[in-house]
Amino acid sequence: MKVVLFIMLALFASGFAVTWILAIRRARRELEASSPNLADIAIGFVTNFFDTLGIGSFATTTSIFRFWNLVPDEEIPGTLITGHTAPSLLEAFIYIALIAVDTKTLVLMIAAATIGAWLGAGVVSRWPRRKIQIGMGFALLLAAILMTMGALNWFPVSGALLALSGPKLVIAAGFNMIFGALMTIGVGIFAPCMVLVSLLGMAPTASFPIMMGSCAFLMPVGSVQFIRARRYNLKSALGLTLGGLPAVLMAAFIVRSLPLKAVGWLVVGVVVYTASMMLRSAAIEGRHRAARVTTASLND
Repeated sequence: MKVVLFIMLALFASGFAVTWILAIRRARRELEASSPNLADIAIGFVTNFFDTLGIGSFATTTSIFRFWNLVPDEEIPGTLITGHTAPSLLEAFIYIALIAVDTKTLVLMIAAATIGAWLGAGVVSRWPRRKIQIGMGFALLLAAILMTMGALNWFPVSGALLALSGPKLVIAAGFNMIFGALMTIGVGIFAPCMVLVSLLGMAPTASFPIMMGSCAFLMPVGSVQFIRARRYNLKSALGLTLGGLPAVLMAAFIVRSLPLKAVGWLVVGVVVYTASMMLRSAAIEGRHRAARVTTASLND
């Protein structure tokens, strides 16, 4: 069954690659694209390195983009999901091959997350700037809460199950669909997935192939929506990919583990700051919009 999963993974990867290559060629013909620089590639390397070790990449990448004003707010969700797709595919191949988990449980949770991402990306790719700012602001606050819970060891104690069945499997698939939809506004799937599998009594190692596999299938699906809508930053997305691929290999096969507690607390602080700035920008934009509407009414 794993062989079929790997074949499907390769097909999803191929479909994403063809779609993105055609979009890159079109952008270069229309002089809308520029090549990523060393900073773009370095961001991809650092964020995907820690992603492979279990910290996640969406919140950290969003914080970097926002702090240095590298990507417009309305393009951040599409840039995240498109740029991190190839590294996530590589992570999935590695973790599904190396870590044992029941294949039926894995396939159903992946399928649910993929459906959620398709539905979510179709909505988010059409959202206006202010709505994305609000959505990502609250998404980042949720990510910070989950990261804090992890740092304080407040997650429920994991069990030893490698498979789910009956109502537990239905619950797992339902929540994973929600997590897949939330990924399209920047809520990484890692922390919520770890909480979910722990609550359902699964072994902590089982979360890695589930969350990596979910990302690997849902991200190509979600990316296609953002690529077609041209709601992403091509330069930054390419940097995430080019830096991310070698980082995944280094983290998975050379480093394997690090004392990440201090890094985790630093990420929490940065994410909370970024969320507050995102919500502040949305509030300012809302006041400006209200002022424009009032002025227009008075002029009438």
